[in-house]
Amino acid sequence: MTTQLLFDGPPAAPLTVVLAHGAGAPMDHPWMNAVAAGLAERGLRVARFEFPYMARRRATGKGGGPDRPPVLLDAWRAVIDRLGGGDELVIGGKSMGGRIASMVADEAAVRGLVCLGYPFHPPGRPERLRTAHLADLRTPTLILQGSRDPFGNAQEVAGYELSPSIRLHWLEDGDHGFKPRRASGRTLEQNLAEAVEEIARFVGSR
Repeated sequence: MTTQLLFDGPPAAPLTVVLAHGAGAPMDHPWMNAVAAGLAERGLRVARFEFPYMARRRATGKGGGPDRPPVLLDAWRAVIDRLGGGDELVIGGKSMGGRIASMVADEAAVRGLVCLGYPFHPPGRPERLRTAHLADLRTPTLILQGSRDPFGNAQEVAGYELSPSIRLHWLEDGDHGFKPRRASGRTLEQNLAEAVEEIARFVGSR
């Protein structure tokens, strides 16, 4: 089955930002739509795709958990190849989508990596780190993270060994979806707009 791609933004843009979804929501979830639309408004080309398990959910209407890592990795490789290779791509995505992208970024020689809410560890299990490959990552990387993300908050991540190619940008009081508490004085829309602006700036520097 050929992977369906969803495009936003000008086809003639010099770089394409390829985004994969998180574990539980599809590529056209409102959150993903908002990010893609914001990037497109800033003149960036965005391509989205779904991993095989999510495509099956869409086709059958039935549930089912994420594919095993080798399948997820191969899905990323196939999309990168379909879009002409890594030279004109910045890859990444929401949570799991960004994590899997980070595992193929170096081998695919992409121009950059953007992770929106990186799952550094499962919630409540800070000892189960998913960071080993991040210590040696060579690809220029932007990680956008809510400061109180249960998958890795600002205090926790400060102690991790991360490659100097990685830049972290903290979204004030954001959770895993960047949503702040009302008492913070921030809104989700503000944090999403800030995230989009940071991505646009990062892509522009590539």
